[in-house]
Amino acid sequence: MPALHNARHERFAQELAKGKTADEAYQQAGYAENRGNAVRLKANENVLRRITELKDRAAFRVEVSLDSIARQLDEDRALAFAVKQPGAAVAASMGKAKLFGLVVDKVKTDATIRDEREHDDDELWHIARAGSAGVIGTA
Repeated sequence: MPALHNARHERFAQELAKGKTADEAYQQAGYAENRGNAVRLKANENVLRRITELKDRAAFRVEVSLDSIARQLDEDRALAFAVKQPGAAVAASMGKAKLFGLVVDKVKTDATIRDEREHDDDELWHIARAGSAGVIGTA
């Protein structure tokens, strides 16, 4: 199904497909806030078909991407073993695990960022230098 003829209806369908509420999508499409009209438009047969199509396309792209990247990482791992590079094989395995959400990288929290901002530039330089030298102390 091609895009809806009415540009506002198309935008409304796209926003709903992205996960917005009917009220949010209705306003994003350029309409004035009106819950009743938003719900009525959401029930429109053409809009419903378009939302389904957009969601199906998005799901297909994600599936193809995950699948193709996973296959490529399997090939990379096999090649790494063939050329006796176990580190590269482990990296490929970790990449695949991250792809499927089995491993999460360590993320700085807001508290960590705030703590780092409390230091002045000279103090941060000394902390970084001590860390790179493997020695903790004051300069």
